[in-house]
Amino acid sequence: MTGNDRRRRARWGGTLIVGMALLAVAPLGLAATAAGKAPATPVAAAKDVQGYQLPSVALQAVVDAPRAPALNLSPRRDIAVLLQTPPLPSIAEVAQPELKLAGLRINPATHASSRFSFGNKLWLMNIADGKERQITGLPQPLSVASLAWSPDQQYLAFNQVHAASGANELWIIDVASGSARRLLADLNTVTGEGYTWLPDSRGLLVTQQLKGQGSAPAAGGIPTGPAIQQTQADAGVRAIRTYQDLLSNEADARLFDYYATAQPARVALNGVVAPLSTAGVYLDLSVSPDGRHVLAQRVQRPYSYLVPADDFPRRIEVLSAADGRLEHTVATLPLVEGLPTGNDAVPTGVRDVSWRADAPATLVWAEAQDGGDPGRDAKVRDAVLMQAAPFETPPVTLAQLGSRYAGIQWGRGDLALLNESWWKSRVVKQWRIAPDQLDQAPQLLSERSSQDRYNDPGRPALVRDVNGRGRLQTTADGRSIFLLGQGASAEGDRPFVDRFDLESRQTTRLFHSQAPDYALPQALLDQEGTSLLLTREAPDTPPNYYVQALGDAAAPPRALTRFEHPLPQLRGVSKEQIRYKRNDGVDLTATLMLPPGYNPKKDGPLPMLMWAYPGEFKTAAAASQVTDSPYRFNAISYWGPQAFLAKGYAVLVSPSMPIIGEGDKEPNDTYLPQLIANAEAAVDEVVRRGVTDRDHIAIGGHSYGAFMTANLLAHTRLFKAGIARSGAYNRTLTPFGFQAEERNFWQAQDVYLKMSPFNFADKIKDPILFIHGVDDNNSGTFPIQSERMFAAVKGLGGTARLVMLPNESHAYRARESIMTMLAESERWLEQTIGPGKKTK
Repeated sequence: MTGNDRRRRARWGGTLIVGMALLAVAPLGLAATAAGKAPATPVAAAKDVQGYQLPSVALQAVVDAPRAPALNLSPRRDIAVLLQTPPLPSIAEVAQPELKLAGLRINPATHASSRFSFGNKLWLMNIADGKERQITGLPQPLSVASLAWSPDQQYLAFNQVHAASGANELWIIDVASGSARRLLADLNTVTGEGYTWLPDSRGLLVTQQLKGQGSAPAAGGIPTGPAIQQTQADAGVRAIRTYQDLLSNEADARLFDYYATAQPARVALNGVVAPLSTAGVYLDLSVSPDGRHVLAQRVQRPYSYLVPADDFPRRIEVLSAADGRLEHTVATLPLVEGLPTGNDAVPTGVRDVSWRADAPATLVWAEAQDGGDPGRDAKVRDAVLMQAAPFETPPVTLAQLGSRYAGIQWGRGDLALLNESWWKSRVVKQWRIAPDQLDQAPQLLSERSSQDRYNDPGRPALVRDVNGRGRLQTTADGRSIFLLGQGASAEGDRPFVDRFDLESRQTTRLFHSQAPDYALPQALLDQEGTSLLLTREAPDTPPNYYVQALGDAAAPPRALTRFEHPLPQLRGVSKEQIRYKRNDGVDLTATLMLPPGYNPKKDGPLPMLMWAYPGEFKTAAAASQVTDSPYRFNAISYWGPQAFLAKGYAVLVSPSMPIIGEGDKEPNDTYLPQLIANAEAAVDEVVRRGVTDRDHIAIGGHSYGAFMTANLLAHTRLFKAGIARSGAYNRTLTPFGFQAEERNFWQAQDVYLKMSPFNFADKIKDPILFIHGVDDNNSGTFPIQSERMFAAVKGLGGTARLVMLPNESHAYRARESIMTMLAESERWLEQTIGPGKKTK
């Protein structure tokens, strides 16, 4: 996404997630409108219509198609819980009061992070036989924000958030009896999940709303004075990204304190609550593997009007898990208002602190050795430090790295995998280390470009230990680990499972996806890797879960689920992974999709919608690699261009748009000629194939894809129309970098100016539709970007339309908004490149 994508994704209590989202919603009646929904206008309405609209019935069906439930595997991998998500929320739900403070969005009714998608059905499944069990005693209506297995898997905890009633509750499920009960009311989940299991599974660490807090501070009113900021000259440049939802005055700061302040506590399974430490704004609370200590990261004043809460001053402390007593201060970190220039820049001091998973109570963290400045020469960039309870002896150095620390997968005292990366070169390395044997030299296991998908060895398989911590899954003899990978190749992705011998460094392939299906490994079900949970799919068959025995090629996979095709009327969609070359020889790929029943000889060329998103690469070889697989399910979502297959359009999905900067060259120095060459190659190929012609092609994209769309219309006449959603068009409004651009505006003014389609709005001669959420929270894509771009095109005599969706963020959430987005796009395509063709 354009700029820094700071969306908060829901976590599932740290448990293993095995999930699949076929489509975004469950079925509603095509013509039905739920109570509280705004009236809708048919797509055939006049161009100046106001209010929410409905697209054609075919596109409504795409919006209202069901999605498959998500599957969450238990620690012992013999039980799963399935969670169903309901249809899209109405605008009445999305328009509920919401506070935008310190980079967070807060629902004041629930003291929770503002969100609108919750699970409404929950049930259990045995992996051995696929038998399902229902759960009794669940709250009604069920509204699950997150869930987590207890380490001993006897219980499931979940967060029930219901805005209408103001509920923000902790519930637990007894897995053996299949019964649920409320454990605690009044959680505070503004800055996190609000709960985590203790290692002994006898209770949880929670954050509660404050008792007797009184009414929230009044917003607005008569100002008490101006908001004042000051800076002074210092030794270096600091890059400050453009963030949304920041504090703007002391009244905002008081509101932030009121809603984000929480009381840490322990709650036993019988509901007895024991407060821990003092109340505060806690960005993180984590229990040590032995359950005796709590790592706490607490925000402190002074706050900032320039950066979100993640960059506020903070105290990092170790508390007693028994009574909250302060045991050790790890660090007191200052406010971070900007970093040195470069995407490898980091703050100084303690960074990425966490508990070592395979030790009772040992902290591990990184500290920059180069001042956090990638522009400074330094042999050692990061030091990785380790300190064990009771924290009376100084920390020891676990590793010294030539690039940035990127995390550790823990196994045992003589086995952990340490990762480092350097964004500038895209080089990533993985080392085998022995954390209990510091005199043993690290062993380099892999070194490659992060963009080299073909040589990706895969991610290590993890398994939950008795304390609920993810640890490397090893064979019984301890000699081997397991790797799960996408298996990218010139034939497309072919996921795999390998066993990797740590001594010989030889791999044995245990599983490899084979045509004409696409099989994706999810988890190994036993220690020796003889049984695998996977999903299988094919172009006309949606993903379902299977158990596959490994080592016996004759054994067929055993089905666990039987999810049906969400849009059976679109069975028979044609999909082909096509390959072609750019004018400089770079190999490009795209996925060409054609409506069911389409016959190019009989039906002739179709109008086409191309939908793309540029990417920066350091080598032409990496940019030329094939992505995706022709054997994946033809998932037709309302969010991408595939929805328009239902209207008889041809669709080109994700045509390669690489922007390459070899060696010391910066990709964006030649952004426009490369972008144009990419687009020309894609257009030439689809026209050569006869599936469309040059007079009936539209281009579209979201976020950085919208930026691309405006640039292609400004600098070419390849397309007859464009659809640009939630984009940024004037790069002087993101002066300290954007997307992958490291340099600031003052270092690369010519690049910023040439890449900004706003500066070439007079060159846009083909119609462009702008759609944007009024409350876009993504860094860099302020709504004013679309408003000013539309005004420029309009003032210069071009053809444009601007649709501003109320209460919507960077990704749109309300059913009415999605329907309107499709209705506007449908009308725009019909008016510019013509209606799609019926092919059946």
